This record gives sequence, structure tokens and C-alpha cells, in this order.
Amino acid sequence: MINIGDVIHVTVTGYAPYGIFVKYNDYIGLIHISEISKRFVKDVSKYAKLDEIICVKVLDVDDVNKKIKCSLKRMYDGDDKYAGNYLESGRGFAPLKEKLPVWIRETNEYYKKKFK
Repeated sequence: MINIGDVIHVTVTGYAPYGIFVKYNDYIGLIHISEISKRFVKDVSKYAKLDEIICVKVLDVDDVNKKIKCSLKRMYDGDDKYAGNYLESGRGFAPLKEKLPVWIRETNEYYKKKFK
């Protein structure tokens, strides 16, 4: 059984402009282009060769359809960029809306003095 967060060895089976296809036992998977590297990825085939066995982190599992979503970039990232508990203030953009007129006024005053 595969669980989200597991690190598994998969076999590269194909490429598409949007990612790398992999196989793990009777599951087929995709490493989406956004999960290959933190840097810009122009050609997904530069990151893994066909039939190569690579380590990936499991992001999602569909046991009914035997599909998995995987990540290469999160393998080397001790910190998952989406992990963590973020405290939401409940105010949304209200603080920015409140401060914006002040920032605009201050900026206008600065430029008026500078270009007098």
C-alpha cells in the first residue's frame, strides 16, 4: 500500500511536455513539470532517462484507478513548501486596504519634495 508522503522507487516510462510518466508496481504515475525542480524546467527529459529507476515523494494516491502523483523536487527539500500551519488572521486584505492610502500619500509627498 502506498501512502501520501512515502518515498518510493519508480521506473520512468515516458515523457510529455507537462511531466514525466512513471510506474510503481501496478500503479501509473505522473511527476508534473512543476514538481520536477524549483528552477524553470524547459525539457522534462533532461531530469530522468527512460527506464531509469528514480526516487520520488508521493503527493497523492488514487487506489481505485491505481494512479499516483509524485514529486522529485520535494525529495531534496527537507521543508515542504506547502507544509506548516499558517495562522490566518481572518482579516484577509483589510490591513493592506487600510494602509494603501497612507503609503500613496507618503510616496506622493516624497516625490513632490524630491522634484520640487
